[in-house]
Amino acid sequence: MALPNHASVVIVGGGIAGCSLAYHLTRLGVSDVVLLERRQLTCGTTWHAAGLVGQLRATRNLTELAKYTADLYRALEAETGQATGFKQNGSISVALTSERFEELKRGASMGKTFGLEVEPLCAAEIRERWPLLAVEDVVGGIFLPKDGQTNPIDTTQALAKGARQRGARVHENSNVLRIRVENGRAAGVETEHGDIRADTVVICGGMWSHRLAADVGVAIPLHAAEHFYIVTEPIAGVPPNLPVLRVPDECAYYKEDAGKILMGCFEPVAKPWGMHGIPADFCFDTLPEDHEHFEPILNAAVRRVPALGDAGIQLFFNGPESFTPDDRYYLGETPEVRDLYVAAGFNSVGIAGSGGAGKVLAQWIVERRPPLDLCDVDVRRVMPFQSNRRYLRDRTVETLGLLYAMHWPHYQYRTARGARRTPLHDRLVAAGACMGEAAGWERPNWYAVPGARPEYAYSYGRQNWFDACDAECAAVRDRVALFDQTSFAKYLVQGPDAVRVLNRLSTADVDVAAGRIVYTQWLNERGGIEADLTITRLATDEFMVVTSAICQTRDLAWLRRGIAAADLRCWATDVTAGIAMLGVMGPRSRALLEAVSGAGLSNAAHPFGRSREVEIGYARVRASRISYVGELGWELYVSAEHCLDVYERLVEAGAPFGLAHAGYHAMAACRVEKGYRHWSHDIADEDTPLEAGLGFTVAWDKPGGFVGQDALAAQRARGLPPKRLVQVMLADNSAAAPLLYHEEPLVRDGVIVGSIKSGAWGHRLGRSIGMGYVRCADGVSREWLAAGSWEVEVACERHAAHVQLEPWYDPKNERIKA
Repeated sequence: MALPNHASVVIVGGGIAGCSLAYHLTRLGVSDVVLLERRQLTCGTTWHAAGLVGQLRATRNLTELAKYTADLYRALEAETGQATGFKQNGSISVALTSERFEELKRGASMGKTFGLEVEPLCAAEIRERWPLLAVEDVVGGIFLPKDGQTNPIDTTQALAKGARQRGARVHENSNVLRIRVENGRAAGVETEHGDIRADTVVICGGMWSHRLAADVGVAIPLHAAEHFYIVTEPIAGVPPNLPVLRVPDECAYYKEDAGKILMGCFEPVAKPWGMHGIPADFCFDTLPEDHEHFEPILNAAVRRVPALGDAGIQLFFNGPESFTPDDRYYLGETPEVRDLYVAAGFNSVGIAGSGGAGKVLAQWIVERRPPLDLCDVDVRRVMPFQSNRRYLRDRTVETLGLLYAMHWPHYQYRTARGARRTPLHDRLVAAGACMGEAAGWERPNWYAVPGARPEYAYSYGRQNWFDACDAECAAVRDRVALFDQTSFAKYLVQGPDAVRVLNRLSTADVDVAAGRIVYTQWLNERGGIEADLTITRLATDEFMVVTSAICQTRDLAWLRRGIAAADLRCWATDVTAGIAMLGVMGPRSRALLEAVSGAGLSNAAHPFGRSREVEIGYARVRASRISYVGELGWELYVSAEHCLDVYERLVEAGAPFGLAHAGYHAMAACRVEKGYRHWSHDIADEDTPLEAGLGFTVAWDKPGGFVGQDALAAQRARGLPPKRLVQVMLADNSAAAPLLYHEEPLVRDGVIVGSIKSGAWGHRLGRSIGMGYVRCADGVSREWLAAGSWEVEVACERHAAHVQLEPWYDPKNERIKA
């Protein structure tokens, strides 16, 4: 069948992700869909997937997508007539240590928030459901009855058949050579058999996606790794309804397969593959066997499932799977090229993820906006440097194994480190910094006390840096602390129409006097928060925008597209790398900065929310009086070449004032105490300023309005929002109080009504605290909060809590404005 000249949507790649997208586009009425597969459907990675369909994910929305996938696969055969092999026998995850059981129980509690059926099990109950298992050293586990398994090839063919039945055209043996880009937009594809023009192009090319995207200047960082499993000869007595079994402490998973056992692994040190390209004729290929690499996993498996020792191995399999630097897949429109979308990098969960991913990406393409909060998997989280092949190769050694490693709070990657460093990096390491990583930046998370090693010892309780962080928070509260905040993203926005562009994007009024700092959000048309940042007016036609490190690509894309949509005289430049940023925070910050600058920084001379230039050492420094820790303080912006000079002056002069270095763990604890929001944790594009308690940023009557104002005004007119961000404090103030991290259920009068979004130990308060959303159909009011009996569920146990709207620390802002 000849290729058409034009299509509404061209999908590049015929694995399960591409076929799911075609299927869901046609369900939305988009029939003019062309799917191009370089060889045959499923021939890259899909065909050899284990076919596990697990549902519990790290966030509510990703869990909802996984639940939808299971429902879709269950019904697909009846719809299309194509068998899928889907079985819903459930899954069991087993813990061999108390720490792993804590992780599993925390996951079980989180699952309750998402409406999943999750059941904790003891060793005997696990053995009852999985009679082949040795359980003598098993501590416990969890059972998810709605998890399942499916045949990857048959399921993909069913999706393709469903798409064809509604008009989609599927072309095999149609290799895409290049994506066509015109005027910053995807305009079609070039293939071996001719060109196709298109309104939208979608890269679903699995491990080929990196190269396809790089050819047109787009970053899709992923790298293939070898993935091993075995399939035994038939084993007598294997029940056909055996649940999928995961033993993450031994890096292994098991599933029943027609009376046989398939056992695969995610080993701690992986073998990256395809560093120098993938063979052009790669199709249903396997990689060489590596028995030595697999042997430690197999030996442990024989001890865990003794029947394996007497069974012959029918198949030893090794095939490539794609992994991303953070083990999360990519969805959405690329920030570099309009009308170019991606669904790739599924990190061995493509079968479980593709059903829901195809659904929401189809909606995204049709509506030209994400249908729900997908920030965890949004391709706009990518940093351009991450497409570096050496970086990807080095990180992939670790990321495959992280799927089954302990998911410790505050875990730091071990590989591909040092990609981005601030001018102070070596000085901070010498001062005892234990570096963490965010968006590739090396950042001081905490400072080891003399004699201690700046290394993590992970746990779900108080980790080894707890006392160091406590001392840093005390310095912030009582004296003065120095933070290296250089990793914060910074954009210079200039032009005669700069104020018009920024006012149209921002909830707040940025048409202020030069030297004023404005805290604001950028919203989508639904009123959801797309960005949370500060804007400082430097001059009539010049502004500086500051946002978090992880939002650097995303927020710049939103800003530049806002400029393009307005077609005004304005331009934005990313100046992150050229401007260092130091936070000087605490009640003695004013005295220290006056000493090193000679400037008057009193409330009268330099009020809160103002920015001005001062001299420190040989540098001109922009001193902005603002704080993310809830104390008197300044953020200092200095060109990178002067950063060391300014730092040395501060450290030298700081001793009499009790200056201490402080890291990002202390900053996080302080910001949660103060109720300061963090985009992607506490606020995202499904949350409005009214729901997040940020209505004070909204300038309702400013001329011209702002994006999302109509939706926000309609929400305000309806009265109290049924969803509201609240501040949470556990009643237990002892050292035994559990720590809150993320998605712990919030319980009112015995009923789950919400969950924690950010948690921390409040060192200035001496309490375990957090913030999260709660829901009430009649509106969340202070009276409703006060009338309830509140608890937080942590690892299947409930703990009494207090809940309120105001921050726990300095609710009147007396310290920050001192």
